[in-house]
Amino acid sequence: MLFNSPVFILGFLPVTLILFLMLRRAGSRGAMWLLLVASLVFYGWWDWRFLPLLLGSICGNHLLAGRILDAGGPGSARRWLVAGIVANLVLLGWFKYAVFVAGILGDLTGRTPDLGTILQPSGISFFTFKQIAYLVDVHRGLAVDRDPLRYGLFVAFFPDLLAGPLVHHRELTPQLASLGSRPFLPDLAIGGSIFVVGLAKKLLVADTLALTATPLFDQAAAGGSLGLLAAWAAATAYALQIYFDFSGYSDMAIGIARMFGVVLPINFASPYKAASIATSGAAGTSACRAFCATTSTCRWAATAKARRAAISTSSSPCCSAASGTAPAGPSCCGVPCMAP
Repeated sequence: MLFNSPVFILGFLPVTLILFLMLRRAGSRGAMWLLLVASLVFYGWWDWRFLPLLLGSICGNHLLAGRILDAGGPGSARRWLVAGIVANLVLLGWFKYAVFVAGILGDLTGRTPDLGTILQPSGISFFTFKQIAYLVDVHRGLAVDRDPLRYGLFVAFFPDLLAGPLVHHRELTPQLASLGSRPFLPDLAIGGSIFVVGLAKKLLVADTLALTATPLFDQAAAGGSLGLLAAWAAATAYALQIYFDFSGYSDMAIGIARMFGVVLPINFASPYKAASIATSGAAGTSACRAFCATTSTCRWAATAKARRAAISTSSSPCCSAASGTAPAGPSCCGVPCMAP
């Protein structure tokens, strides 16, 4: 189910909003149950066979987080964390890269393993990395949440389930826990406006540009020749199509979440206005970049350096894990160090 599909706009979204308005008056638990069920329906609409995969991933990671919290010491907690990260990456690697690796092995050995047909579940990268980050936060003591309902909704929340933006547990769950406390109509108006803008970008701009780009690319793929103007028209139309497609879908996700009283971070900061390729990539995935900055090895390196008695935290080239401060200039990982 896509945000721009008729079944979503005319059926799923209005029905979910009406039920949400009715249940939110009874408190946040009823609203969370509704959104969790709605999110599972949304995910299973494309192929219900992948619904057990999502549920199994949620349950497994929630149990692993409990093991980390209940570990008797730092060594045990670290082993559970490593086990959780490895399990998540193996699951992701199987569905996304098993066929690719099998093809490489076949080219090298002349015998390609028969893996059958492996379909890639929608959104598997997003809900996998979101849960890896949660396990890391639990290990660091930044997240302590034993409520399976709140955790399940954090992972499966349908506005950001398939295409992001990636958010940390500590950013989303406080909002989910207070769903019934925000005024409904202002959020509905703001979220609806953002959603309409995103929908217009997708349907009126991106899909219209595809009418120019797709036939020209198909002609080139079939062996036909393109003139100079036609080649430039294809490249320009495709670049703008991708731009407005991603921008529109990001706006729709943010708008839908806001309708339910949840504020998601901006994930598309006009990358074509950037002054360089590096800043363009950062602007195109700004929420992902901030997410990675608080989860990546930069924070691990900072924590390790802070633990070395011979090196003071003030002289560490990375940010201090205790204070979250950083020296002027670029950080050791190429992204700004961020406080917990």
